[in-house]
Amino acid sequence: MELTEEALSRGLPPSSVHAAAARSLLDLGLGRYEAALERLADTVAGPNRQGAIASLPDLVEAAVRAGVPERARDAADWYAEWAAQTQQPWVQAIAARCAALLDTDDPGPAYSRALDLHREGGTPFEQARTELLYGEWLRRSRRRNDARARLHSALEAFERLGAAPWAERTRTELRAAGESLADGRGGGDDLAARLTPQELQVARLAATGLSNREIGAQLFLSPRTVGYHLYNAYPKLGITARTELARLDLG
Repeated sequence: MELTEEALSRGLPPSSVHAAAARSLLDLGLGRYEAALERLADTVAGPNRQGAIASLPDLVEAAVRAGVPERARDAADWYAEWAAQTQQPWVQAIAARCAALLDTDDPGPAYSRALDLHREGGTPFEQARTELLYGEWLRRSRRRNDARARLHSALEAFERLGAAPWAERTRTELRAAGESLADGRGGGDDLAARLTPQELQVARLAATGLSNREIGAQLFLSPRTVGYHLYNAYPKLGITARTELARLDLG
């Protein structure tokens, strides 16, 4: 965060573009989709638009997860055109991932194509991001066993790379897929046992400062449903306000 402050305050490309991209990638890992979307949208609309092309897939993911996929389509089209020109497998893999995110019918084939292309080249980080998104879709499609396989692969890569926010986002998804994870934090078993699995996931995310809408985007719930789970969780945890969640050890 601190390393990007000066570049963002000066507003001089390309350093400001790179700083905005780095900050937005962190926001994505933490589930702050609306913040990532607004920052990237401003960057793409700025005078150094061409320098922001590598961040277009982040804009697509942020828009889709924030519930405004229509704001992602131009970025996805632009990136797809660039992928066709470069003919690089890793670029085409990410373009396929963007297409999968925007496919409301059956994104499975696009995710599979993306992973095939990732294996031809590119970075483990981007492949893990694709596996995470694929796993999220599989879990929502009630294919939990398939989802867990993809999510475990993503988690292993994120942990190996030291991408802590992305690893935690993947653990959250694995828990939503019905898996109990030992994360080494300990001490929260008694509190955690008081909550249903869904209440626990919502409470953990709320404790990090995310809004109901941001939590809903991460767990694929409506903001109202998130609020309902928090309302039920508070008396079980012996608290009366959201601000008190941060002091609890929920494991």
